[in-house]
Amino acid sequence: MEITVISLVKASIERVWERWTVPEHIIHWNAASDDWHCPAAVNDLRVGGRFCYTMAACDGSVSFDFEGEYTEVDVHQRICYSLGDGRRVEICFTSTPNGIEVSETFDAENVNSEELQRSGWQSILDRFARYVVE
Repeated sequence: MEITVISLVKASIERVWERWTVPEHIIHWNAASDDWHCPAAVNDLRVGGRFCYTMAACDGSVSFDFEGEYTEVDVHQRICYSLGDGRRVEICFTSTPNGIEVSETFDAENVNSEELQRSGWQSILDRFARYVVE
């Protein structure tokens, strides 16, 4: 099953792309809630390149690495990657009269409910949109 989340970002595609792909920016928005953060990010944005984002509870109780390998990179348009468990993710950046629509479509995992996955990914995407315009 695929899940899609979407957010509208009121900024230029250049700004949106930079904030999405540069580790120094990723660490500021890549968390689903205020009690989590992303203390480290590595991103080799090219086909065959890898990324690794450390996701950690702010109280230090738990952390994990979210990582994958890029399968497609079309600058300012689309990024596709696969996760270690084989799931696929596609991110599309679409210009609209009101800004850049960022959509993420991902293969659902089978541990958490569809709603929990959707709300978590949507929350991260919404935090991204707020960060870009700050």
